[in-house]
Amino acid sequence: MKTKNIISKTVPLAIAVGVGLSALTGFTAQAETLKASHQWPGGKGDVRDEMVQIIAREVGNADVGIDVKVYPGKSLYKPKEQWGAMVKGQLDISAFPLAYAAGRHPEFDATLMPGLVKNHDHAMRLNSSPFMDDIKQIINDAGVVVLADAWLAGGFASKTTCITSPETMKGQVTRAAGKAFEQMLVGAGASIASMPSSEIYNAMQTGVLDAANTSSGSFVSYRIYEQAKCLTAPGDNALWFMYEPLLMSKKSYDKLTKEQQDALMAAGKVAEDFFFGAAKGLDDKLVKAYTDAGVEVVTMTPEQAKAWRDIANETSYKSFSEKVPGGDVLIKKALAVD
Repeated sequence: MKTKNIISKTVPLAIAVGVGLSALTGFTAQAETLKASHQWPGGKGDVRDEMVQIIAREVGNADVGIDVKVYPGKSLYKPKEQWGAMVKGQLDISAFPLAYAAGRHPEFDATLMPGLVKNHDHAMRLNSSPFMDDIKQIINDAGVVVLADAWLAGGFASKTTCITSPETMKGQVTRAAGKAFEQMLVGAGASIASMPSSEIYNAMQTGVLDAANTSSGSFVSYRIYEQAKCLTAPGDNALWFMYEPLLMSKKSYDKLTKEQQDALMAAGKVAEDFFFGAAKGLDDKLVKAYTDAGVEVVTMTPEQAKAWRDIANETSYKSFSEKVPGGDVLIKKALAVD
């Protein structure tokens, strides 16, 4: 009886301190399951989905007792609900457009600011700049951890007129991701209809939208070429760049062991490196998909891009600097990155 009592007390103690019990009872610990959510189609080549799948594979291969289950296509949470779910610890991981949480943290609109990011290499330099240090501190203080940086270029698509100079936007009902782009487009004479990128196709199909701006990835994944007459591709003078990092709930992250945290961060680096190369290729894939679909494809000239930035300076930049605490400093830090 004494031996039985000792074992019954020792086994829970072994579990509590993380001692493997296979030698005692043949028991194998069940992996901790983490839920990963995003809004894009799964298994169809979207690089944001693949980024999350890389996390799942890499962490699984690390054999640290974590299993990541991926829920694509807004099947677990609606796009904008994911931020609050991570803060509360209800959702573990998300590939998330940070500006979607600007209603809670207005500073995040700086990560979707017209003309602030010049190209993919410039975006990479921004990642290690004082500008992004400030953004990531806000993310962390809110209860979320950055696993991997990711920036996507984007452009415009229209059912009516090619969007090049600001005058071409007049009278079009347009979707813009984020307040800063909305302000610039209104300054050019557009009307705004706000919605996630996953709703653009139906809105254009039903006549709710004349035009939209979003990422190269979303333009392809959501087959918007089936509704568009003209695409304004990023080219050398892109106005549209959006920060769409891989994020994790700090509550979930802090529950993990150091070994598990290290495995997640290592997986995040693999995903980030993949995304940087893939994001550059997305622009070429975008142009090919729309050309193959018979959609006219144009790019902006330097003069046209400057005309848009002049409007942004008097609308988006000005509003952000005046209304967001520390906004003027954030804008200056971003513009200081060559």
